[in-house]
Amino acid sequence: MNSSRYTDTPSLVQVLGCLIDDITILDDEGKYFLTKEDFVKEFHQILFAALSNMHTMGVQQVSLNSIENYLQARPNAYAVYKANDGARFVATASEHADRSNFDYYYSQTKKFTLLREYSKIGIDVSWIYDPDELDQSKRETKIAYLNSLRLEEIADLIDNKLARVRAEYVDNSSDETISASAGIDELFESLGQTPDVGQPMYGGLINTVTRGMRLGKVYLRSAATGVGKTRTMVADFCNCGCDEIYKDGEWIENDLAFPSLFISTELELDEIQTMMVAFLADIEEEYILNGMMSFEEQERAQHAIEVIKRSPLYVEVIPDFNLKDIENTIKRSIRMYSVQYVFYDYIHTSMKILEEITRRSGGIRLREDNILFLLSVKLKEIATQYNIFILSSTQLNQDWKTSDIPDQNLLRGAKSIADKIDLGMILLDTTEEDKEKLANVITDGIKMPNVKLSIYKNRRGLYSKCYIWMYANKGTCRFDGMFCTTYNYELIPIADLNIHMQV
Repeated sequence: MNSSRYTDTPSLVQVLGCLIDDITILDDEGKYFLTKEDFVKEFHQILFAALSNMHTMGVQQVSLNSIENYLQARPNAYAVYKANDGARFVATASEHADRSNFDYYYSQTKKFTLLREYSKIGIDVSWIYDPDELDQSKRETKIAYLNSLRLEEIADLIDNKLARVRAEYVDNSSDETISASAGIDELFESLGQTPDVGQPMYGGLINTVTRGMRLGKVYLRSAATGVGKTRTMVADFCNCGCDEIYKDGEWIENDLAFPSLFISTELELDEIQTMMVAFLADIEEEYILNGMMSFEEQERAQHAIEVIKRSPLYVEVIPDFNLKDIENTIKRSIRMYSVQYVFYDYIHTSMKILEEITRRSGGIRLREDNILFLLSVKLKEIATQYNIFILSSTQLNQDWKTSDIPDQNLLRGAKSIADKIDLGMILLDTTEEDKEKLANVITDGIKMPNVKLSIYKNRRGLYSKCYIWMYANKGTCRFDGMFCTTYNYELIPIADLNIHMQV
């Protein structure tokens, strides 16, 4: 299928002419998004690349001389420019540029790019517009129809058609309805031998609520800045992948060490390493950073370092990422290190992911909430497809300061992130109001908790819409659960579940 048939050359020439006359059009990145793929002919691509790069370099006004000076430093591109009588084209395009109608020409260019990209992957879009139509009346009707559609509407029409085909021939392709009893004996036999639990998380009561880090599941633990998103994640990362931990004055065995991956989008490796040592050795990170450890703490830190060295723990730092980067990082770790547990520190957008999704959507700029939702969907797909566990986190919006119900509505950027997760948690510092309401719960000899963990979603779980109250030492990354209450501060009697994994 010849996708280059989907080209509106007059609009492309107008776009180039307007850019030659006013390169500052490209300043409005929120409104206009042009790439080399919008232009079909090599000559047009070279000219656009020259204009775009000159704009990036800070040029505010272009001329024939500045264009040619730029291209002369690139012999291959300049040869194509000369072969196409570039000087004459630049002069003519500039002279006939209709700046007042640039939005129309830009829209037409993007529409044909979208049709061309669909055609490239084998999708017939001639029912929207057929450049080979010989009947003049039909051709004019199709052009009018195309002109009436917005870019988003064209994409929706094509995607909806594909969805209908999938629904008819894939989703409903089964020859018979499956009995509700299919495999039920094997299921209950399996659960009798191996309960639906996973590697334990760190802290008291948390495993009673979660049944550990279950494979195929995605957990989300959000928090406001400074409460402990990363520190609790480092604790779970180490608790999952290390075979020893220092508790109550001695090093104790920590069950099995499972291959685990920590994906950092903000912290450097050394920042993660000091928190790991602080957690494993139960030493204040501040002492480690300032060289204030006692001799005994230095020995513990060195022992923790040896534990880390022999542990199947892996870290990937990717500050600028897109969906494919995240997926490839996880797949590579599964393939090379047999990773089963993934700790992805922070669901947020990046320049690279914005560019990727804008490109994939034919130049349509999606809202941040849509992009964050797509990222959460991708994490769930990966967890299910490869039967791994993923723990991630998000920041909170400003409503956490006043909200009485800490749930998905507090997630910064998009509450829809919580749609695909299996467990939703929010970590908050204890407030003075909390302390007053806990007065009837706290008995003599029990510390007042300084952190609360709201469980707002718990798929296939008994406990939800409740708080686990914790005493946290953020310096050692240790957050220990104490007791559990409803959102109304009524005590929930639950015991601490100890999970022991076996090969």
